[in-house]
Amino acid sequence: MNFNKLKYAIAVLPLLGATSCMDFDTPSDEFAPNEIEDNVTIFQGDADALDFVYQPDEEKVDSVIEALEMEFAHLINAQTALLGGKDGAPLQEHYYQQVYSMTVDNYAGYFTMINSSFMEGTMETTYYYTPKYTESPYGRLLNMKNDLANFLNRPETNSIVELKAVALLMFNLVAQEVTDIYGAIPYADHKNNKETNPFTFNNGREIYYTIVNNVDSINACLLNLENRPEWYQEKLNQLLRMYDQSTVNPNYETWRRLANSLKLRMAIHIAKVEPETAKKWAEQAVADGVIEEKSQQVGVFDGTTFGSRITPLQVIENSWNDSRVNASLISILASLKHPYMNYLFDTNSNDIVNSTTGDVLPAGSEIVGVRAGLRMEPSQQYFSNMRVAYSGLNFNNDPGENARYMPFYILKWAEIDFLRAEGALRGWNMGGTAEFFYNRGIDNADCSDVFMFPSGDYEKYLPEYKELEEAVPYTYVDPMDDANNIQSVTKIGVKWNEADEPETKLEKIITQKYIATFPYSYEAWVDLRRVGYPYIFPVLNPTMGNDGSLSFGEIIRRIPLPFGNTQAGQNDVQDSGIEALGGPDLMSTRIFWDVDTPNL
Repeated sequence: MNFNKLKYAIAVLPLLGATSCMDFDTPSDEFAPNEIEDNVTIFQGDADALDFVYQPDEEKVDSVIEALEMEFAHLINAQTALLGGKDGAPLQEHYYQQVYSMTVDNYAGYFTMINSSFMEGTMETTYYYTPKYTESPYGRLLNMKNDLANFLNRPETNSIVELKAVALLMFNLVAQEVTDIYGAIPYADHKNNKETNPFTFNNGREIYYTIVNNVDSINACLLNLENRPEWYQEKLNQLLRMYDQSTVNPNYETWRRLANSLKLRMAIHIAKVEPETAKKWAEQAVADGVIEEKSQQVGVFDGTTFGSRITPLQVIENSWNDSRVNASLISILASLKHPYMNYLFDTNSNDIVNSTTGDVLPAGSEIVGVRAGLRMEPSQQYFSNMRVAYSGLNFNNDPGENARYMPFYILKWAEIDFLRAEGALRGWNMGGTAEFFYNRGIDNADCSDVFMFPSGDYEKYLPEYKELEEAVPYTYVDPMDDANNIQSVTKIGVKWNEADEPETKLEKIITQKYIATFPYSYEAWVDLRRVGYPYIFPVLNPTMGNDGSLSFGEIIRRIPLPFGNTQAGQNDVQDSGIEALGGPDLMSTRIFWDVDTPNL
């Protein structure tokens, strides 16, 4: 594979303080759990050890770089796994479907699957669970482990410890996402490169604390680089330039900001369950520096395996007809007169016939989303599955003013600003007011390519959009079935009003964050579970989620624990998974930060 064609753009900057100075010549055999404040266990082993205090020896550093040459390719492979790539290939369409389209994209209300039969499995409705593909978000962690765990646990890596810190950050970024999906994972075993069952599940709270402990070590390590000998700095910078396929201008300061941005995200996640710890983490992260400009954003911006500027979503929607835009997203955007309604979505591609009245919605009439939870048809063809005619994304890959290319962000400047807005609303020191970060987040929320072919449409509509004080009336009408019609549940406006109640301000912040992070659904689903915003339409047929734990009006709160396909895996779930989860292994079980208490 020509990895030079992989043009990512990621963004990042500082982190915080603890160092883990272990003798890199004497690796330990396993992770050692350590008790820290409030009886939280963190797991430390060779993968976590960042010994940056010793004085490097140039001859030894050169020998280590030579010895690890074969490992460096795995660093590139791991970067593809950050955004759903597999085996070193970026964003393959089938794997992207399993990681995003069939699971979290549906749960967040961004897209809806419309084809029920594929990949030797069946997906009858949004919450239908089939382990064959539903465990694939967990596969991202396994890909990361396969590419990084050996590198992280080799004692030689502390001779090039700054590059090890980058690898440790990549592992933890995916581990955080997967923890939020399942509630408990074998975090320590995977990071310690354990290869066979039994795997011991760790609980989500302890994983969070361990990741933040790692982040603090990463921050201290990367901050210290400037104190190292000049020859050492040049060698490490050269390594990063050779193997960093994920940043606009490869530098360790960028990765440091990424780490702090991850810490800020995690702080917001635990704001309701551990408010004092959340405040401390968030204020530390901001003080050390988070994403502050577009060039620091995380995402795939260009060059996939499909050729020039074609993305998995374009294949999944426009070629395969497997998914369509979710009616909830369209309702939110229409209620707020969002700029995207002017250019981002196609109108219905063919006639749509009402099954009861026989009325016809002619092709090209409206932007029509699909209600989540509808029973799917086993077809990708319009003549046997009329929902193929519903709206998808309006892709336009021609360079120039009307380009509609959409990058894939994982950490975006706008998201960080909305995190800071929420923190400020909670009374935390975020370096500015909630109003400031809210408005700046909207300004920089465009999902188009801001580097190569920005469309310009978003900025054109912004002044009017930001002045909208009340939602406009909107009713979703399903052209096929009047029983699915429903009035918009979005009642807030866009314009910031300091006189609004705090809960209204929070709803505005999260609603705009939801729009800004599109189509990155992982964080959007976190917010739906964490604070209940933005309001989305009730999911139809929630009881078809296999385990019978969901009722109408409820949303899925987690995916059942992985390993369901093997007896050894099922034993691991029973032996440690259920205990680590802290509740039954059901879709309705809340993970540790998902508590049914007031938001503010």
